[in-house]
Amino acid sequence: MVDPRKLHEIWIEQSEAARTIRDRYGLEAAFDYLVEEKLLNFAEAASDHRAFAQELPQFVSEVRRMFAAEEIAAQLKRIERERKERDAAIQDEDDPLPESPIRKAERARQFAMIKELLTAAVLGTS
Repeated sequence: MVDPRKLHEIWIEQSEAARTIRDRYGLEAAFDYLVEEKLLNFAEAASDHRAFAQELPQFVSEVRRMFAAEEIAAQLKRIERERKERDAAIQDEDDPLPESPIRKAERARQFAMIKELLTAAVLGTS
């Protein structure tokens, strides 16, 4: 069992690291680190583990505080474009271990969910 306090500490540390990355390397690097890597991995874990699912809204709220809405929209658009280009390039290659269609669909579903949470006009609670 994962300690929820540890999960809280993890995403807070990752958010702080993203601030440092932004200062040193810019918006794109910080967004890629925090959203494309850490938040998406967190969301994937949330689909199987209740403790991650309980922390996910707070993590999303922190990302929304760190980046302006315009920055989030532009970066998500860029990531979508890069993913489509990467997927198209991979299809053209003879990959001996291609990603399964199920895994690819799950990855797209998770990205769509995070995109919706990051761009919603208002985050509600239930």
